[in-house]
Amino acid sequence: MSSKFENSTILISSLKQGDEEAYRYLVKTYHKLLFNYAISLTNDRAMAQDVIQEVFMNIWRDRKKLHESYNLKNYIYKITYNKFINQYHKNRAISSIERAYMEALNESVDDNNAELLERKIALVTEGIANLPKKCKETFLLSKKEGLTNIEIAEYQNISIKTVEGHLTKAYSLLRERVGEQLKHMLFLLFKKGASKL
Repeated sequence: MSSKFENSTILISSLKQGDEEAYRYLVKTYHKLLFNYAISLTNDRAMAQDVIQEVFMNIWRDRKKLHESYNLKNYIYKITYNKFINQYHKNRAISSIERAYMEALNESVDDNNAELLERKIALVTEGIANLPKKCKETFLLSKKEGLTNIEIAEYQNISIKTVEGHLTKAYSLLRERVGEQLKHMLFLLFKKGASKL
């Protein structure tokens, strides 16, 4: 497939003119990236696939509205995010925890920081992987499994104070890596344990 489309301006210009080769290039280039992104939002492969399909259909349908100045990757991420929100509203009533998740997501995704968001989520994931063993286990039981401190203490056969110590240490180490946006990143990674943030 032609590498001329690697130039975003040429790709957008060709899309606006209805060039199907440009559209195929767009789909081939962004499908996997967007699918992974949609999965991180939905935790549902079928829903992610629906969202992505709709995104590409919309881009083709509204191609004349594209501007050559767009950062195409960020633009497509933003559309994907908006489609996810629409699907989410359609599919379920939103609880207060889910609303908080939506707000965290909204603060983390804007027209200019899709790549930054990816990097921050990667930083948090890497940070969790590098936590001391007991600290990591405790943190994941809390955030990923949604267990209370009492349940974790019973499960690990340790005191609640020790559980709290592990969690405090985990937060401190992770905050060093990501800063104050840690809470938003954890919402994105672990929706189930989000109520404890």
